[in-house]
Amino acid sequence: MNMGNGKEKKQTNRQWLFWLLPLSFFVIFYFYPLGNIFALSFSRSETGVLVPFLDAIQSNSVQNVLSFTVWQALLSTLLTLAIGLPGAYLFGRFKFRGKNLLRALTGVPFVMPTLVVAAAFNALLGPRGWLNLGLMDIFDLSEPPIRFINTLGAILLAHVFYNTTIVLRMVGDFWGRLDPKLTQAAQTLGANRWQSWWGVTVPLLLPAITAAALLVFIFDFTSFGVVLVLGGPKFSTLEVEIFYQTISLFNLPMAAVLSLIQLFTTLGLTIIYTRLSNKLSRPLKQRGRKITQSKLLGWRQKTFGATMIGLMVLLFVTPLLALGVRSFTRLDPDKRQTVESVQSGFTTDFYEELSVNSRDSYFYAPPTSAIQTSLLYASATVFFALVLGFPAAWALARYKKSLASRLLDPILMLPLGTSAVTLGLGFIVALDSPPLDLRTSPLLIPLAHTLVAFPFVVRSLTPALRSIQPVLRKAAASLGASPSKVFKEIDLPLIGRALIVSATFALTISLGEFGATALVARPEFPTIPVVIYRFLSQPGGLNYGQALALSTILMVVTTLGMLAIERLRIAEVNEF
Repeated sequence: MNMGNGKEKKQTNRQWLFWLLPLSFFVIFYFYPLGNIFALSFSRSETGVLVPFLDAIQSNSVQNVLSFTVWQALLSTLLTLAIGLPGAYLFGRFKFRGKNLLRALTGVPFVMPTLVVAAAFNALLGPRGWLNLGLMDIFDLSEPPIRFINTLGAILLAHVFYNTTIVLRMVGDFWGRLDPKLTQAAQTLGANRWQSWWGVTVPLLLPAITAAALLVFIFDFTSFGVVLVLGGPKFSTLEVEIFYQTISLFNLPMAAVLSLIQLFTTLGLTIIYTRLSNKLSRPLKQRGRKITQSKLLGWRQKTFGATMIGLMVLLFVTPLLALGVRSFTRLDPDKRQTVESVQSGFTTDFYEELSVNSRDSYFYAPPTSAIQTSLLYASATVFFALVLGFPAAWALARYKKSLASRLLDPILMLPLGTSAVTLGLGFIVALDSPPLDLRTSPLLIPLAHTLVAFPFVVRSLTPALRSIQPVLRKAAASLGASPSKVFKEIDLPLIGRALIVSATFALTISLGEFGATALVARPEFPTIPVVIYRFLSQPGGLNYGQALALSTILMVVTTLGMLAIERLRIAEVNEF
């Protein structure tokens, strides 16, 4: 009995060694800044801590914001499932030409900054977008017939554009590993196709669908840039209201209350999500994709495949293509100060202007230097995210049923549901004195990016580590291999591709991060999204064109990253 307790205690101590570095990082760079900004915010309240909560509960405007936040997130999630589930079936059950390319392209929006997505939809559906220009030319109209920007439809479509890849990957990967013999057995017992679908397939898929829906809802619930840029002043989510209360009204107590509401809602959802996602690593009966997937056969399957492929190309590729094409269009020399000056005709003027200091400013920072800065920040983010994420993923994989893993797993997801405005201000307030005086340090941006990339690294590595058969480790140990040699010779080769996938995720997420970066970045060292924002916030067709050009460069880099992920991903392992 004592020997058993000693062994259990030894395993617990070893587990906490893995958690030591990730938890220390979270305490210093997440909980400490967040606690500081909350303490500062509530100290500004002249009526005590509880009054801001009561004011928020009784405020009609806050109630309207909260109800709209939940409503638009729910509606966006349902629309995402409506498109994502048929796509997941296509990706999970069939093989077709160009599958990896299409899968990669559907993942590009997920890691793109909101500003670029807004520019893409504006290039396609905006007042001077390709579709409106075409309709105005065909029907000889003086006004654009499609009113897309600043509508609820723009918010919903952008959310679907962003988050459908979550459903495609989570549900599609799980679906692709379900043994088809399960439904065949039901049919041999007298069930027809629909009965076997509802009685066998749907119950097995339900945890994957629910987990994907929860993750999509979390991202829609915390939406900021999409609502701010595409929704306009008529619409406001919790995150937008936090930004407004903080930056415009400087009402820090109210902003803190709204941040806490968002944070605790996200925590509750992530607890449910992590419980469900843990079930996905062990389906009832799993098979390799060579067994579960087949070619599209018969007119029904081919029609379904062609329809879904066409819909996904229309939804995910067309806006990105419109953005790229618009970045090569010519400017009317007589109207360079207006966005309407963008004309038809091929040119590379916008790309050439990226390296030109047209105003001869002494403090001019060329956008090309922003590319170098972004790559340096992204490289540091990859290093930090892997160093911190690997031990956390190892602990979650090796000690899956432990109390520590069950408690800490959802906490790792919290940065994704935390207000970027609140966290950015927390960095400024908390990290301003030795030994953590980092306000002017170039490390501040990679540390902020690591908080965002960290959950994705853990989510990519944990399933890969869980997929390693324990018998391989035991066999190596029985032959005299030390734990370090077992890791080097058994574990590392098996998870090498997952490490590269995680690094690519961290790289692309860092390149596209804007929310926290906009608050803490130094003006002389802007990142690509910050420079895009500067161009879009200034009038004139030339500034607009340069924003499109820089957005296209970022889009190409992100696409290459997603293609690398598709090339290197472990086929039988989930990514979220």
